[in-house]
Amino acid sequence: MTLSTLWLILIAVLWTGYLTLEGFDFGVGMLIRLLARDERERRAMLRTIGPHWDGNEVWLLTAGGATFAAFPEWYGTLFSGAYLVLFLILLALIVRVCALEWRAKINDETWRARWDWALTACSWLPAVLWGAAFANLVSGMRIEVIETASGAAVPAAEVPAGTLLAGTAHQLTGGFWSLITPFALLGGAVTALLFLNHGALYLALKTGGDLSVRAGRLARRTSLASTAVTAVWALWAQLAYSPNVLSWIPLVLAAAGLVASYLACLRGRDGWAFALHFVGIGAAVAFIFAAMAPDVMRSSIDPAYSLTYVTAASADTTLVIMLVAAVAFVPVVLFYTVWGYKVFSARVHAEAIDPDEGLHPTRVRDSAQPEAHIGY
Repeated sequence: MTLSTLWLILIAVLWTGYLTLEGFDFGVGMLIRLLARDERERRAMLRTIGPHWDGNEVWLLTAGGATFAAFPEWYGTLFSGAYLVLFLILLALIVRVCALEWRAKINDETWRARWDWALTACSWLPAVLWGAAFANLVSGMRIEVIETASGAAVPAAEVPAGTLLAGTAHQLTGGFWSLITPFALLGGAVTALLFLNHGALYLALKTGGDLSVRAGRLARRTSLASTAVTAVWALWAQLAYSPNVLSWIPLVLAAAGLVASYLACLRGRDGWAFALHFVGIGAAVAFIFAAMAPDVMRSSIDPAYSLTYVTAASADTTLVIMLVAAVAFVPVVLFYTVWGYKVFSARVHAEAIDPDEGLHPTRVRDSAQPEAHIGY
């Protein structure tokens, strides 16, 4: 196995960690106004993800950093061409952090409601955009090889196979609107529905009382829809865009995981339902990378313009140094992630939560007021 192949697999693993863990974070945010009936239940929902959401985002930072170092041409082409999409995702993630951290600081219904709506919007937006972005990676984008000096497109027949052409760069020339296709929109619906279902399953598992019952009921309703839409998109991707027969393997595993999760949800087995849904999302991410390979930036104009993971990779020396760092630090990340979930494994009960925590709005600027514990 070459170093570039190994690093493509490692980056797929990092994206799997992000989308499976952050997926239920997004799902909880998407449901904050839909599922909760009062402030106690909203705080209970947020406390289920309170100890974990920032740790889950480490996977995104690591995936982005690893892509920058291991596949700089892939990183440069993607982040320059899809700049607006990635900017919207980043903006939503920033506002989402503000909503999570600030909503409980002031004991005012209007203040909390505004941040709840911000949290809802900024959970739905990246949930849709991540799916659309990965769908474009599978189907291909209007990418050409451009001369950096003149800005002229290099004819496809003159682009060498297996190596980068000196003085050129791969660029997305289709613009933002070329990224909006039926296939991409369906991909956005897939991730939004999967995350919504993932969040409902997580809440059924992590909360108690009536809130848990309603979350389980919602999970049963959304599970079938998310599985059906995912199946349609995955079959479309496999039959129309995937050059690899082996990508059928993760596709089948994803289908099995999602169907088994639905059956476990019907039987009220919350733990099994969430775990199997976790496996289903992980297999779906593996399918995306398998369907892309060997390309990392596929051109819909001409296959000669496609950027493969081999041509996009850094020098072997860089990949070896990165591999040493990954071997040293990835186990640490895995350890504290598992440990964190073990420490905060107890269910959260809305009945035990004080809904009136936070500073009184008339005393926000009063520096003499006593400090108080303020949390989600």
